[in-house]
Amino acid sequence: MKWNIAAIRGILIYILTIVLGVSETWAQDPQFSQYYANPIYTNPAFAGSSTVGRINLNYRSQWPSISGTFRTFSASYDEHFDVINGGFGVIATADEAGVGTLRTTSVSLLYAYQINISRYITMRAGIQAGLAQKTIDFSKLTFLDQIVKGQGIVRPTGEPPITNTVPIPNISAGGIIYSNRFYAGFAIHNLNTPKQGFFETEASRIPMRYTGHGGLVIPHREHRDPKKASNFYPNILYMQQGATSQLNLGMYYNMGPIVFGGYFRQAYQTSDAVIFLLGIRTPKVKLGFSYDATLSNVWYGAKQSYEFSLGIELRKRTPKKTARSIRCPEF
Repeated sequence: MKWNIAAIRGILIYILTIVLGVSETWAQDPQFSQYYANPIYTNPAFAGSSTVGRINLNYRSQWPSISGTFRTFSASYDEHFDVINGGFGVIATADEAGVGTLRTTSVSLLYAYQINISRYITMRAGIQAGLAQKTIDFSKLTFLDQIVKGQGIVRPTGEPPITNTVPIPNISAGGIIYSNRFYAGFAIHNLNTPKQGFFETEASRIPMRYTGHGGLVIPHREHRDPKKASNFYPNILYMQQGATSQLNLGMYYNMGPIVFGGYFRQAYQTSDAVIFLLGIRTPKVKLGFSYDATLSNVWYGAKQSYEFSLGIELRKRTPKKTARSIRCPEF
């Protein structure tokens, strides 16, 4: 029997969708290689960690050499406000697979409270609450009973329809501690382990995602304006969600407005990718591009992924002495 390629693809997407609905192994949150270019996605405690209002826009294309794979968009705003002694933020994300067949969109609000431990060390504790929606477009799926040998896809499917929209309430929290020379943080996402499946099963719950991250700011060339100083930024990020884990180790360097560097990403039991980064930052705008060169066994069909990031500072202001920005990497 000869099967149409589109039909096979539709069947595979349908199988993947069912697995997403009933298996924790597949229920993973999308991730960004430029995790500090999307700070409040990485850790809610980053909300307002700059003394200026900022907008961050992020786009990731996962394995674009494979048709219908993953694309993730993110847009966020956050700022520190003296009246609430902390930062407020809002973030919206959209993730799609199978050329729009499976979509997840979300909007969240964030608040981070600042605590000045000493003259040089500051702590921020943040919380995030939001609502996501997962949808599936059945018109883009092809089922086995639609295929007739020698004729292709000619029949209507007899598969019973399922609910094609699932609401997903979500709560996350995190904290960071930092000075002018170091930073370290920890976050827990999906604290309420919400259900995301199209079938009502306990296995469709999204497992909690644990993130630990930290690094150093090593001066190379001092300048009165931190944006014009040159520094080395060695840093580490470890993430665990369900049965999967990820470790990122790397460093990058800024030479005036130019930023460049790289990371090595180790996934659970396998080397995953080498990440190359190039960025430009000005007093008001920062632009970043990263390229993931795949090292794992999926290399044969999925050799690379890439990301773009854009950060915009909205306005300058004179904060109180109690407002302390974090000098962490920006990409």
